[in-house]
Amino acid sequence: MGRHVIVGAGQVGRHLAELLATQGHDVTVVTRSGSGPENVTRIAADATDRDRLIEITKGADALYNVAAPPYTRWPQDWPPLAAALLATAVATGAVLVTSSNLYIYGRVDGPMTEDLPAAPVGHKGRVRAKMWSDALAAHEAGRVRVTEVRAADYFGPGAGDQTPVGTRFVPPLLAGRRVMWLGDPAALHSWTYLPDVASALAIAGTDGRAWGRAWNVPTNPPLSAQALAERLCTLAGAPAPRIARMPRWVINAVGVLSPLVRELRETRYQFDRPFVVDSSAFESTFGIAPTPIDEALEATLEFYRP
Repeated sequence: MGRHVIVGAGQVGRHLAELLATQGHDVTVVTRSGSGPENVTRIAADATDRDRLIEITKGADALYNVAAPPYTRWPQDWPPLAAALLATAVATGAVLVTSSNLYIYGRVDGPMTEDLPAAPVGHKGRVRAKMWSDALAAHEAGRVRVTEVRAADYFGPGAGDQTPVGTRFVPPLLAGRRVMWLGDPAALHSWTYLPDVASALAIAGTDGRAWGRAWNVPTNPPLSAQALAERLCTLAGAPAPRIARMPRWVINAVGVLSPLVRELRETRYQFDRPFVVDSSAFESTFGIAPTPIDEALEATLEFYRP
């Protein structure tokens, strides 16, 4: 078994820490507050302090970046954090495993595969693209081992209000209330189950075949928001879902007062047209399939039930 250091204990970090601990690994979780699952070592530290992070990571086999800076502060907060994590991996020899998203692909026609060129839309996508290009350059120079695991929008136990199908989606549907949707609720969209993200990260941190490239997390065939809601409500025995498209003028008006809503304008394209991920490379290489959608939705419902 190995030693694994995880930076971040949010919706991904917690699943990853618990999975690695269950597999028998020695797991350390680093957050500013010292939070994390009870069955792992928890350390309160600023991960941008590379000297401290190097001290914590010495002797580790893998270092995971599952941090989640505030959505409105990515251009300010990600660069120093990513630089500290990369420097730590270089100094300690730990493989750097980064949890990322699909922003790097930008607007595409057809499924997103890992061999597509980086074509991010807006500053958030450019930040993530720069993080990956810096890490990959260091890997190709022989200074470090890196990999990146990219997921679509999350759902599942522990998904919060930062994902479209988290707390702002599931509880209202179960209560028979209307859900306001950012884009076209009939557009096909890929959804990645949170435990599948953790599984992919754990594999990427322990299997050398993953290193030196990016991977899309195993993800089920796409479903529109409307179809996902209908399946969820059928399984729950809840009323038929009511999903309404949020008018653009409402988004613009709310964005005047809400920095978070202003940021959503940049990624609205993901919900106005098909947004589909192809995860066949990871699935065929590692023999891993996504959790069946009904099984994943049942676990999601169990999490949200009183």
